[in-house]
Order: sequence, then structure tokens, then C-alpha cells
Amino acid sequence: MSEPNDSYSFANKVARIIWKAACLLLFRWSPRPLHAWRTFLLRRFGAEIGTDCHIYGGARIWAPWNLICDSRACIADEAEIYNPARVVLGERSVVSQGAFLCTASHDYRDEKFPLIHQPIVVERGVWIAARAIVLMGVTIGENSVIGAGSVVTESVPPNVVCAGNPARIIKQK
Repeated sequence: MSEPNDSYSFANKVARIIWKAACLLLFRWSPRPLHAWRTFLLRRFGAEIGTDCHIYGGARIWAPWNLICDSRACIADEAEIYNPARVVLGERSVVSQGAFLCTASHDYRDEKFPLIHQPIVVERGVWIAARAIVLMGVTIGENSVIGAGSVVTESVPPNVVCAGNPARIIKQK
């Protein structure tokens, strides 16, 4: 999907400002074990959150209304979900510290440099290790592991371990 640089509606911009304020005042400061409180806040901003999810106060979520977390999904401190497009985290999936899920970029081939975005789908039982990067349009197959510091530019099949930049399959689980 391609859009002009100033593609976000006034309502979207206002919602993001209100979310940033709520995040600073009510989300980030909350004590570590208050997952239910953070889940409550995210749901108020349109996130679809399953039961028993652990979303830590240090997690950075750009647009909660574009986030779906199935039950027992986890987003660790300092993980960043930059989601102008939808991010889906399957049951028992883990996004570790400092990981970055990025659903948008710019079309550098177009002189207008338009924003482009595609969803990211992380299927059930996936572990995205610390400081890994997952780019737009990627699906990570069930029960796969993305190694620390890896850069995932293409979809990953189920039941594999990937590592590197760009990430490559290093073994079957």
C-alpha cells in the first residue's frame, strides 16, 4: 500500500497524540507486574489483547489500534512496535528486549518518497530474540526462533531457527 507523505488523517494524528500522553502518564511508569493495567489501557485505545498477555511498561507501541495479541503473548521492555499497519502476535509469542517490528518504510524510488506499509504476522510460539528487527510484510511461521540481532527481510517458515543479517535459516527445530 502506498500513500503520500502526509497520509495520516487528522483523527489519526490526534489519536496518536492522546496515546502518547496516556503512555507517558499511565503506561510507562506502571510497576512491572501490572500487565492487566497496561492491557486495559491498550484495549481502550483499540488493541485486541487476549488473556494473560505480558506487555511491559518499557514497550513502545506506535498505534495500539493496529495491534493484535493472542493469549499469553509478550512484548518486553524496550521492544518497539512501529505499526502504521497491523501487527499480529500469535499465542505464546515473545518479542524480546530491544526488538523492533517495523511495518512501514518509504518508496525511495519515487521522488515524492511516499510512505508504504504492510502488516507483520508473528504466528504462535515464536520467539523474536533481543534486538532483532522484523521488516514490513513478513510472516514468521509457528514455533520459529529469530536470533538476537537478526534482521528479518523475508517471511520465515514454521519450526526453524534463523539468525544473521539478513536472517537465514540456520537449523530446523
